[in-house]
Amino acid sequence: MTAVLAHPTLAAKVAATIRRIEGRLLLAALAVSGAVWAFGGLWDAVEDQHTGGFDRAILLAFRVPGHPDVLPGPRWLQECARDMTALGGFTVLTLVSLMTVAVLAMQRRRLQATIFAATVVFAQALAAAIKLIAGRPRPDIVAHFDLVYSSSFPSGHSTMAPVVYLTLAVILASGEPRRDVRALMFGCAALVIVAVGLSRVYLGVHWPTDVLAGWALGAAIALVAMTVLRLTAGKLNQGGVGAKPAAG
Repeated sequence: MTAVLAHPTLAAKVAATIRRIEGRLLLAALAVSGAVWAFGGLWDAVEDQHTGGFDRAILLAFRVPGHPDVLPGPRWLQECARDMTALGGFTVLTLVSLMTVAVLAMQRRRLQATIFAATVVFAQALAAAIKLIAGRPRPDIVAHFDLVYSSSFPSGHSTMAPVVYLTLAVILASGEPRRDVRALMFGCAALVIVAVGLSRVYLGVHWPTDVLAGWALGAAIALVAMTVLRLTAGKLNQGGVGAKPAAG
């Protein structure tokens, strides 16, 4: 403490760093709280059956009027929707997650690999548990154009897409010095997340509020993971955010 006080410039830098970290933590806490509040509000509204009109109107808007079993648009659009929905499916996300963890481990970025893996596993388990508790039936007013095996609320695809792709974007962007490239990474992640959610409604396997709740829950989990990754950014020896790959 004496050494710090003896160097006003060093003390000012330490104080500025603390304020910066506290500011980021406050913003992260507000964002997480907002996402959790949105998820909780949607869950309450679904449980109280206050979302029926909204859900039906949006779901039927993705069908040919008077024909709830017919998708609008050409066949290639239907195939695109199935391709988009697969990006949030268990198989694709598992492959992406395993490859991400493997690459990070090979680069000796073990802390990042551990945080990423723990985040994905926790999110998958939490989404599955909430599905069991909520027990919401799948949409019954339109035909399904994808196979489903669990209850409807929240959308597992819409939950896991933000968890995997946003967290991955943070890891990739951490070593990128150009701001426009970082913005592009997050933009691509956001585009995939939105496409996955919309495809679930288009294919008739989720109510719109399932998707909105999934986005909120996934965003909350991803924000926590992003905050942890940023707070551990300085631990380069353990492979924190921004750690450079090992030579050779």
